[in-house]
Amino acid sequence: MLELASKILLCYLIGSIMGSLLVGRLKGGVDIRTMGSGNAGGTNALRTQGVVFALMVIVVDIGKGVIAAAVVPGLSLPGVPADPLLSESTLLLACSAAAVVGHLWPIWHRFRGGKGAATVLGTLIVIVPAMVLPLLMLWAWALALFGYVGLATMVAGAGAPLYMALMHLPHDQDVFFYCLAMSLLLIFSHRSNISRMLKGTESRNKRLMLFRRGRGNSDDGKG
Repeated sequence: MLELASKILLCYLIGSIMGSLLVGRLKGGVDIRTMGSGNAGGTNALRTQGVVFALMVIVVDIGKGVIAAAVVPGLSLPGVPADPLLSESTLLLACSAAAVVGHLWPIWHRFRGGKGAATVLGTLIVIVPAMVLPLLMLWAWALALFGYVGLATMVAGAGAPLYMALMHLPHDQDVFFYCLAMSLLLIFSHRSNISRMLKGTESRNKRLMLFRRGRGNSDDGKG
């Protein structure tokens, strides 16, 4: 139990290191939470700071998920004995989830984080690498069809448990439930986007849409 609790806490703290704010400090103290939609995620970073800044943010946020899933579970922590009753799968998934929660509610930044998509992706790169390309294709398809970054993210997130159900059940049930939990968490973190879409006030990137009517706003204004 001590090993599980210690590594969950470590991964939460790693997840709490926000890529946008870390890169912002390196760029002279930029805080994108005061710009655009006020979100600390990659979409707002792209819209307010440009491609290079956003790519750096995404690398950090994906990297947090990779570290939580691939590195922390196997670490030998000083003063923390290995728990022989703790399964590798439980430790892997718990550490992965903790990093995502840290990204959403980072203790270092007054619990104002991003929406979690990049960090979830980082964990899936380790947990189910074969799933990553199909999910990215699903995200691109949804973005091209509807023009909403937030909606595309939720569609791709929903695709993760569906992929597990079709390809891995009845085996790997623990990973299926992890993907289901992450999908629901992504929907929750995008609740403001859902509200704006229902009201018809959510901006969309019509330049990326395959079927668009005339010209309209570019960029997902609140992502």
